[in-house]
Amino acid sequence: MTTWGIRNDLFGEELFTEGFVSIGWGELGDLAVIGSDQESLKAALVRAYPDAKPGAIPVWAGVLRRFAFEMQVGDHLIAPYKADGTLNFGVVAEPYEYRAEFGEHPHRRRVKWVQTGVPRGVFPQPALYELGASMTLFKVAHNEEVFADYFTEGRPADDDTPIPDAEAGESADEWAREEPNATKLEQFTRDFVLRTLVTDLDHREFEEFTGALLRAMGYQARVTQFTADGGIDLIAHRDPLGLEPPTIKVQCKHTTATQSRPDVQKLLGTLAHGEFALYVALGKYSPEARGLERERQELRLLGGEDVVDLTLQHYEQLAPSWRARIPLRSVYVIDRDSEGRL
Repeated sequence: MTTWGIRNDLFGEELFTEGFVSIGWGELGDLAVIGSDQESLKAALVRAYPDAKPGAIPVWAGVLRRFAFEMQVGDHLIAPYKADGTLNFGVVAEPYEYRAEFGEHPHRRRVKWVQTGVPRGVFPQPALYELGASMTLFKVAHNEEVFADYFTEGRPADDDTPIPDAEAGESADEWAREEPNATKLEQFTRDFVLRTLVTDLDHREFEEFTGALLRAMGYQARVTQFTADGGIDLIAHRDPLGLEPPTIKVQCKHTTATQSRPDVQKLLGTLAHGEFALYVALGKYSPEARGLERERQELRLLGGEDVVDLTLQHYEQLAPSWRARIPLRSVYVIDRDSEGRL
């Protein structure tokens, strides 16, 4: 049994609600007709994509061969979902099938998803770095034991207890030497920021960090008393004295567990007329909670990926003490897709 990682950025939630994974190269036709021979796949790719870079052809052929012929029913599959920064764990349920009606992504495998929406922040950096491979489909060869529990129903997806780094196979530095391109390093940095916030801060420090981030964005923000705060962790304003509307009431949740609609409604219940609500967590929100955000114009939800985005965007404006806790610097890196995509 093999554990595979797959990048399926073209699709969103439908991967998990409809139970499949897919890859592109739709102009090839049915791979079962072409066969599993690498040279035959390369020749078919040259005919279908005459303008492709020569170096891309053997890489593409390898991905197609793995997807259609090497991947077996019963193999494990990990699909990162970039939109909310989660990992999804499933078991390959059926052999390869070609579905011409789907156009751009006709090469498909049915998947039984076992755990979806698992926060990236609970996993060690080296394991996450392996999942950042630039390939569309790749074998997870060095950190299988880190992910093993998530292919059964036993461990809740919302268990946000960090997995110790010691469980990982090889160090992040060893993986970095393998392919230090922009795509992998960007994801590695994002994972580092999120994991630092999850594992290195307690709840009070996360409130203080959120206040520092709001100040870096140009707001005035003060942390409320730690006890008897009525669920309000920070008060933020645009004006320096906090006398002009609107007042923004902020609630912070130092957890990667999924936040529900009732969780968010408690914050809304504290608002007076003309006030706004900001709910900040390190995981994601349920569809019902996101629906509430769409219903209420005075509400904004920030999940883990949003917090990372804002941290990177406003990093230089953060107080030096916080930059020391999350040490980053700007560098030039190779901006290259290892698959040589057109």
